[in-house]
Amino acid sequence: MSTPLSPPATDPVRAAVRFPLHLDLTLSTDEREYHAVTEDVSAAGLLFTSDEVPPVNSTVRFQMKMPAAIMGGPDDVVLDCVGRIVRHDFAAGKNMAAAVIDKYSLKAEHHEH
Repeated sequence: MSTPLSPPATDPVRAAVRFPLHLDLTLSTDEREYHAVTEDVSAAGLLFTSDEVPPVNSTVRFQMKMPAAIMGGPDDVVLDCVGRIVRHDFAAGKNMAAAVIDKYSLKAEHHEH
């Protein structure tokens, strides 16, 4: 008896562990900025909603502030990201898009007490 093999995951955003975080986000393309809210975030990418979404295959730049509680440290962490839009969805009356993260850098955001 053989077990069927699952096809390999072709969408890296769907394959990674996702966290249901709702973070305000501004995505920039060469043409303009888009204001969005994340639906979920993973190490590979994110799913977000916006009144308008950037075109598929467009390069986007954005920053995300990851809460200290999620990052496991004392400070919030800001991620500077460069990614690209891989798909559009329309669900629950919202425009949604998924982006993969191609490059990122981290910096801790120290809080003064």
